[in-house]
Amino acid sequence: MSHFSTVESKMKDLECILEAIKDLGMECVHSEEGVNVRGYNQQLEKADISIKVSGKYDVGIRLTENGCELLADWWGVEATRGVNEQQFTNQLQQRYAYHKVVKELKAKHYTLDMNEDKTTNVIKLTATKWG
Repeated sequence: MSHFSTVESKMKDLECILEAIKDLGMECVHSEEGVNVRGYNQQLEKADISIKVSGKYDVGIRLTENGCELLADWWGVEATRGVNEQQFTNQLQQRYAYHKVVKELKAKHYTLDMNEDKTTNVIKLTATKWG
């Protein structure tokens, strides 16, 4: 019996997903052919990205038409990393949103000022465009 479960997300931009993972200080492996995601009792699932969250457990990301799915043995992730499914998902989505907004604004030639409060996890961006 599999211990894996999935969480759906609207994150679509692969570049921003990979930057978000990097921001969280985690290593990942990405392959279009698929990579293994480790779970309880050495069970494996396939995903497009495998995020190493501990010595025995990974979080996988499967890219879909509507976004992506995060899959993991969430009990193992919480037991070994100290974050539950909701906390992990929120952290990843916050960093993704930051990178997606910055990418889109830079593409439209906006100048950005950022203020991040690490104690409250609040990011404030100010965008200006002259012309």
